[in-house]
Order: sequence, then C-alpha cells, then structure tokens
Amino acid sequence: MKLHLLAIGTKMPDWVNRGYAEYACRFRGGKVQLQLKEIAATKRTKNSDIKALCKQESQKLLQHVPGGCHIVALDVRGQSWSTEKLATHMENWMMSGKDIALLVGGPEGMTRECVKQADQVWSLSALTFPHPLVRVILAEQLYRAWTITENHPYHRAG
Repeated sequence: MKLHLLAIGTKMPDWVNRGYAEYACRFRGGKVQLQLKEIAATKRTKNSDIKALCKQESQKLLQHVPGGCHIVALDVRGQSWSTEKLATHMENWMMSGKDIALLVGGPEGMTRECVKQADQVWSLSALTFPHPLVRVILAEQLYRAWTITENHPYHRAG
C-alpha cells in the first residue's frame, strides 16, 4: 500500500526534510510505502485574497490525488484518533487494497469543498501546528501505527 502525503509547500527548512525522511525511510522494503508530493503554494502578498488562495491550493491538492485512492483530509474539524485507532485504520486501509492520499493544506488549511471530497477527515490535534511540522508528525505517527500492525517493538503502549 502506498501512503501518498500530498502537502502544500515546497522549500521546507532542513529540519523538516530530515525529520520527515527519518520516518519515511523506515517504511522501505515493507508492505507500506510513504511518499511525499510537495505542491507549490500560491504566492502570497499583503493584498492577497486568502479565500481565493486557499481555493486554488485545495484544487491543486485534489488534482494530485492518484486515481482510486482513499482520501484522508487533515483538518482541525476532523475526528481525533489515538495512535491505536490510527493503527486500526491502517489495517483497514491495507485490507481495502487501495492506496491512501493524505491531504495537508497550506497555512490557511483547505476549503470545505475540498474536505467534503475526503473519505475520512482526521484531526491531529485541537492545537494549531505549523503546516511544515505536520509532515514530521504525520510521518512519525504513520510509522508508529504501522509498527503496531506489524507487532514491532517501536510502539510500547502501556
């Protein structure tokens, strides 16, 4: 199964790239692969129409979803999942035979229309994270959930 992480933003700080790569590479050779697709953010100026920018970026995200994917939008209004619940979702995703597209919007998030296209809506937290940090959190949590499905000792729940 491929996990397609589709994220608005390019030219991330080195610590973001290193953090993401640290966990993405741990999937290599396994049943699950994590692949990042960076999508250029729309240029912002002090006079930018933020709603229009968000709409453009949301459309770009949806255009980059590979055909036949189960879509999971990351949105603060989504359901909060524990790591164990994410592992259950991952098992269900693997059994479905579909690849997964995880959508991460830009600084302003995604439009409601974009989120409505998703099969699932997941909230990482009620806290607000900088969108580059979300890549690292997602990569680590996806890896952790996968290790649970594989009975690997990385995740040591009490």
